[in-house]
Amino acid sequence: MPPHKPKGFAKPKNTKKTLLRILSYMGKFKSLWILVFFFVFVRSFASVAGTYILKPAINDYIIPLIGQQNPDFSDSKRLLIKVMIIFACGVAATYINQRIMIFIGTRLLLNIRKDLFNKLEQLPVSFYDSHTHGELMSRFTNDTDALREMMSHLIPQLLSSVISVAAIFVMMIVLSPILTAVMIVTMALMMLLAGWIGKKSASSFRKNQKALGELNGYVEEMIEGQKVIKVFNYEDKAVERFEKLNEELCKAGTAANTFGGILGPLMNNLSHAQYAIVAVVSAFRVISGNMDLGTVAAFLQYTRSFSQPVSMMGQQAASLLNALAGAERIFAIIDEVPEVDEGKITLVNAYDARTSDGKFQLVQSFAKTGEWAWKNPSDGSLKRLTGEVVFDHVNFGYKAEKTILHDLCIHAKLGQKIAFVGSTGSGKTTTINLLTRFYDIPEGQGRILFDGFPINQISKASLRRSFGMVQQNTHLFTGTIRENIRYGNLDASDLQVYEAARLSNADSFIRHLEKGYDTVITGDGASLSQGQRQLLAIARAAVANPPVLILDEATSSIDTRTEALIEKGMDSLMKGRTTFVIAHRLSTVRNADEIIVLEHGKIIERGTHEQLIAKKGRYHFLYSGNLMDD
Repeated sequence: MPPHKPKGFAKPKNTKKTLLRILSYMGKFKSLWILVFFFVFVRSFASVAGTYILKPAINDYIIPLIGQQNPDFSDSKRLLIKVMIIFACGVAATYINQRIMIFIGTRLLLNIRKDLFNKLEQLPVSFYDSHTHGELMSRFTNDTDALREMMSHLIPQLLSSVISVAAIFVMMIVLSPILTAVMIVTMALMMLLAGWIGKKSASSFRKNQKALGELNGYVEEMIEGQKVIKVFNYEDKAVERFEKLNEELCKAGTAANTFGGILGPLMNNLSHAQYAIVAVVSAFRVISGNMDLGTVAAFLQYTRSFSQPVSMMGQQAASLLNALAGAERIFAIIDEVPEVDEGKITLVNAYDARTSDGKFQLVQSFAKTGEWAWKNPSDGSLKRLTGEVVFDHVNFGYKAEKTILHDLCIHAKLGQKIAFVGSTGSGKTTTINLLTRFYDIPEGQGRILFDGFPINQISKASLRRSFGMVQQNTHLFTGTIRENIRYGNLDASDLQVYEAARLSNADSFIRHLEKGYDTVITGDGASLSQGQRQLLAIARAAVANPPVLILDEATSSIDTRTEALIEKGMDSLMKGRTTFVIAHRLSTVRNADEIIVLEHGKIIERGTHEQLIAKKGRYHFLYSGNLMDD
């Protein structure tokens, strides 16, 4: 089996690149972005215009009426109506803008999740060997949630803030360049401080996301392995390990949220100080006769309106950094190199058609015929699939510095049953991993031929379609038993499903279930016994009707009585098919055409059961011990 690798993997830290990547997804909604900018502009204009009205309202409508016995409020009423219309437009623009952004945000996440899942389906098995399930699941949960928050709230607020700040700045210059200069100096000091804290926060959030992924992965492993934990009294150790990971997450989260939490209150208090400074300078200007009260009131309101978006951006910095850290992790997977498939030869249905001269010629069929052929796209020629497999001096290691298989030579002919036996770690499963191209043989380290074609010339989809595989660790999907069996052949009829279940001896227990074949399986078939799950996996392979069978400890979880009952069915399934069997129970491989004994990745014995027993070598020792175990 491939070696276990440490959790976590390198993540890009280029914020600019991540932002540009997000913008590339946002660019798919160009027409909607035009509307977004328009309504943001309307909202910002309403806010700026509403504030500017303070100047004429005070200078022209309020101050002149002070001290009058019967003041005329008719002009003031008209001004109030204008203000209400302006702010009503702002409210409407805000609502429409939010609705558009929600649509853009959800569609953007839909596209990102789609790209992420599609890439996961394209990645090689070696990728999953080096990443925990919890770590990968956190990309779909924590990281996408952070992106959703950014798209639904942060981006609209940032757009509005930028436009509002620009418009307010222009109006402030118009009202008083001197007060604007005072405001700029104080704001520059605030921004320098915010930038320093933001850099500290970015690193902390990356560490927090990594710690969260590791914790999720550990929790998932512990939940899946609860029976093992309880059997071996591992509860205390599991809690101890969890507490350590939880403590690391706590430390990382504390550091990240400390910087993020400091920024908001600090910016708020600095904005109050800035407001006070501007107010004091304005008071001196009024006293000296260089400014009127209406201008002061409008400018002070602009000061508050200017500092509020900046403070808001400071408060949102933590969420933005969290979202960018999540986006980096998502894009890191999307940018992973997919499984390479240079094979061109494809597997097609075929049949023998009678030619004009009365002979038969193999031709491609677009209907299922039960006959298969390899199609060479270069000349369109067909070659009948016979199931002949040759391992030609194969050497392989999951790591370059450690070879697992040494000079492996195997020749499986049409219809033969080839069995691999050996102690744990001898290279049996690795051999199957190479045959199915879950891993590829390095250049110059031998080759595997399938019907005379090097398997790297056959497309991986076609190669794997030619195999029916039953693994030691079964996996059932959420759905009915009927759907799980049909997973091997989506076009299978109900009759074919029933026949496959009878062949694997699963039909009996299925019909005793309350809903029979319509029984819904959840939790990887937790309501079924391990043996029953194994029988369904065998039925799934049977309904696929594959040219070649691979049985990886297929009966390891079935009791001896059940095993005996399905041997005839398995023999029928294997009849006429090349079959590779990895067996723990050596009693199941006695009728194999060739038994290959592996130790430390080398073939030390080979032959039929009788021949190997007569040699009284390693196989004889394993077989004798196996019978005693049984």
